[in-house]
Amino acid sequence: MTVNAAEIIAIAEGEIGYHEGRSGGHWNNNQKYSPAVPGLEWSNYQAWCATFVSWCAMKAGASDLYPRTASCLTAVSWHRQKGRFSQYPAVGAQIFFGPGGGSHTGIVTSYDDTYVYTVEGNTNSDGGAEGDGVYAKKRLRRDSYVYGYGYPRFADGIKSADPAYAKEAPKPAPSKPAPSKPAPSKPTPAPKPSVDLSNVVAAAKADPSAPQGHTTHKADVLIVEKALVAEGLLDAKWADGSFGTKSRAAYKALQERYGYSGSDADGIPGKTSLTKLGNAHGFTVKA
Repeated sequence: MTVNAAEIIAIAEGEIGYHEGRSGGHWNNNQKYSPAVPGLEWSNYQAWCATFVSWCAMKAGASDLYPRTASCLTAVSWHRQKGRFSQYPAVGAQIFFGPGGGSHTGIVTSYDDTYVYTVEGNTNSDGGAEGDGVYAKKRLRRDSYVYGYGYPRFADGIKSADPAYAKEAPKPAPSKPAPSKPAPSKPTPAPKPSVDLSNVVAAAKADPSAPQGHTTHKADVLIVEKALVAEGLLDAKWADGSFGTKSRAAYKALQERYGYSGSDADGIPGKTSLTKLGNAHGFTVKA
């Protein structure tokens, strides 16, 4: 059986507030539970606390976990025969009251060190003898009126105050793993700046003889000059976008560093040397 305590408790709690019929100025035990439980139809107009428990079990699909009877004494015997009777409360247990457990019964919804909390049929709110409906009740655990408890064999175990049933305590539901966080996306690297070789060559030829401050293809020249500064060949103050004499001399020194000499080290960039400089300082060369 796959029914657990929470399911039968939910059925029982859903009936709280229901009242039996009245006639002649009194409650008359005419209720809906007896006619609805096969085999207990005869018990209408009779005390119906045990019938209420049978009805709740039937509605929860747990008829094999609780006795189907209108008699509290028969219900006590049923639990004892199954070896499922205790003096300790348990969630979902059938509680019995009075001598031999034959006076009254209900369903335990929870308990603590002092009280047992129940749902009971054919009872009332003031403790009088005449029951009239279904109520949530709070009972002292150690009240002499409490006789004991019948334990259903729930599929997931039973939460009980009885040390002998500790092994049957329901296992906590496995915790769900925390959702994995998506790996942080790597930022798309900014595209490398591109230097047009023909522009830099034109500037290297024109700027040294041009008036002070003249620039030819300033954007391309600035990229190359900053790389020359990083190489330690050009003072930063001359990285102004004008490929003047200082920049020519710095590029000539670079060519010599790369192994060029004579007319190959004239300070005018070539594709091979400029590409090598670009690879070292993050720009590409457009021939």
